[in-house]
Amino acid sequence: MVVKNELEKAGMQPLSVEFGEVEVDGTPSAEQVTHLDIQLNALGFEIIDDRKSRMIEKVKNAIVTLIHHTEESSNINLSDYITQQVNYDYTYLSNLFSEVEGTTIEKYFIAQKIEKVKELLRYDELTLSEIADKLGYSSVAYLSNQFKKQTGLTPTFFKTLNQNKRINIEDL
Repeated sequence: MVVKNELEKAGMQPLSVEFGEVEVDGTPSAEQVTHLDIQLNALGFEIIDDRKSRMIEKVKNAIVTLIHHTEESSNINLSDYITQQVNYDYTYLSNLFSEVEGTTIEKYFIAQKIEKVKELLRYDELTLSEIADKLGYSSVAYLSNQFKKQTGLTPTFFKTLNQNKRINIEDL
């Protein structure tokens, strides 16, 4: 809604505004684009106008959607999923991603999974075994190993740190 409002304020007619993509009626002037870019940057958004950057954003959006917004993501093959979502050859996307981002798609995927693990540990509703299963890890040991590599902490220690920061509602 924010992006749509800013487009309209800049005098553009948005035809569609979706996660990471905007289509407008007609061709905006350079002035309109500059004004829109300034307004969107102030709101934490940026205009991505080159083809490579758009491809990278599509890959990132697909991974974020898979990890954070899909219930059953554990049985999905990452390369097949990304190829299906972005409609490009995975080898090309992988090489492009590494070139532009300085890391691999797989490392980005693991980083997103670890962020999801942190989120689930904070909520304290699932056991580590349930989290491992939900995110497609073959074992709790494998999840713990990856978690420690990424954060420097074990999942259990991370969970205790988080619990010490929480204040019970009756203590407020």
